[in-house]
Amino acid sequence: MTEPGAALDHVRDQVGQVLSEFVGRQRTLATEVAGELRAAIDATADVLAGGKRLRAAFCYWGWRGAGRGDDPAIFAAAAALELLHAGALVHDDVLDDSDTRRGRPTIHRRFAAQHEAAGWRGAAAPFGQGIAVLLGDLLLTWTDELFHGSGLPATALSRGRAVLDLMRTELMAGQYLDLLEQAAGPGSVADALRVVTYKTAKYTIERPLHLGAALAGPPEAHPGLGGAYTGYGLPLGVAFQLRDDVLGVFGDPAETGKPAGDDIREGKRTVLVAIAREKATRQQAAELGRMLGDRSIDAAGVAAFRQLLAETGALAECEAMIDRYVTEALAALDEAPMTAAAKAALAELAITSTTRTR
Repeated sequence: MTEPGAALDHVRDQVGQVLSEFVGRQRTLATEVAGELRAAIDATADVLAGGKRLRAAFCYWGWRGAGRGDDPAIFAAAAALELLHAGALVHDDVLDDSDTRRGRPTIHRRFAAQHEAAGWRGAAAPFGQGIAVLLGDLLLTWTDELFHGSGLPATALSRGRAVLDLMRTELMAGQYLDLLEQAAGPGSVADALRVVTYKTAKYTIERPLHLGAALAGPPEAHPGLGGAYTGYGLPLGVAFQLRDDVLGVFGDPAETGKPAGDDIREGKRTVLVAIAREKATRQQAAELGRMLGDRSIDAAGVAAFRQLLAETGALAECEAMIDRYVTEALAALDEAPMTAAAKAALAELAITSTTRTR
């Protein structure tokens, strides 16, 4: 077995160093173009500074599960996923009109405040949104730059590129379905789980594992590994998002970095909310509908919403679902054709990613 935290900490340290050096090079290049760009690069560095590095960790252990050892190049390739994730978060914050991310103002809020403080022409909000779109795009562009400059052989990068491209397409599909779900009104639990599958489960766990395996060698070199990664990754990815749903309502802001009740104010139609709607009485459903998406909801309203989720049984059902999905993921590891070290690390990551408080 790995030491507690080792499966993630080792990757976090290595990936953090790669990202720090990469952003440092980009800062130098940008400031040679114009000094004003330094603030933009610093903003992207702040987005990259936080995070659990789970996608990079799953990519790395996908590589290790295929029998490969430590290599600076795999850390660089895995770090590219953190650039992808940061870009997606910047765009997601614009889509959700979020105020904070990891305890700091979101990019669009940050630059809108700069615009307003400087007394510049035009409206501050569209300026901030425009900068956020540009910086999100820049991070997505950097994904390819770091991936292809990782130092892995061209044949490995070609195999990995197919997985990375699929991963990005599935993420955008999940984002699109999520927007439709928010706009179209109350959906079923099945509808919400479909969004979770593409927006989170595949993107966070399954495809990073597949990417690591593809970089390690062709499928025939490790038969059955891709299927084992799917059997583990999809249920664990759903459990990961369900934990996020719970934290979005019940989490401690000091831990999550988001104000209490932000998911309620943003009207997020999560699996947790969908369960509550299906279990609610007519009166409870009306109350849920009234509060969900109310930007002015206060602490008392958040407490009332939490109480409804508990009274309908949605919270308990969501916790039970997390347990079932984690059990399914761990069972998939039992017969998986991978190294013992990788099995132990993935078992540890399953617990780490679903018992977290942020």
